[in-house]
Amino acid sequence: MNIGAADYVHEVKALVDDVSHTQGGAVRKAAGLLIGALLDGGVIQAFGSGHSEAIAMEIAGRAGGLVPTNRLALRDVVLYGEDPVGVLLGVGGELERDPSIAQRIYDLAPVRPQDVFVLISSSGVNGSVVELASIVKDRGHGLVALTSVQHSTAMTSRHPSGRKLLDLADVVLDNGAPYGDAVLPLPDGGAFGAVSTITSALLAQMMMTEVVRGLVEAGQTPPVYRSANVIGGDEHNRALEDRYAGRIRRGA
Repeated sequence: MNIGAADYVHEVKALVDDVSHTQGGAVRKAAGLLIGALLDGGVIQAFGSGHSEAIAMEIAGRAGGLVPTNRLALRDVVLYGEDPVGVLLGVGGELERDPSIAQRIYDLAPVRPQDVFVLISSSGVNGSVVELASIVKDRGHGLVALTSVQHSTAMTSRHPSGRKLLDLADVVLDNGAPYGDAVLPLPDGGAFGAVSTITSALLAQMMMTEVVRGLVEAGQTPPVYRSANVIGGDEHNRALEDRYAGRIRRGA
């Protein structure tokens, strides 16, 4: 049975190649949506829960990425609201399955009408992300979904409406992850070796590089972060962040 590191790398390489080729058109369409928002003075709002939060971190607030980006998270109800920390301590992912938290996350965020949203969820069925997507569309924002189409279509929605993230998005980026996420078989019939984080990060960076290219072609100087660990990085970044005071949060 092929279940070693080399086998995992083989599977990942094949999936990365497939995603990079099949999603090129969707990436360009998503980038166009983001470029339009940025040229209109908007900010890119990114949200993911669980491991998907890592992809929101790829989009918002990292070296080589755009400054007008903001990361939303479940814990915002504690950090920026008045909810007790105990609400974050549930087991089994109850909070991310709760649609009612989405309105709180949106209301606590520094959102303006011209902002655009990127919501990340490989399953695309949990109540919080589906409800947030619904709110985003009701408020007239553009919406990019980063999800696994195979996994999502195999699942029943956990939102009362029966809808899924991919049903609400203006553009869907498919990370190509299989149902269950893992790609290597176990002798008992299970599987291991998750891939969605890798391919989702790839798609996020493909999208953001297209955004930067589009801004350059529009005659703009893209507001891009430098690493804080290079000489002059902090000063460069603070000067850019000052342009978006009150619009972006750089916290936990």
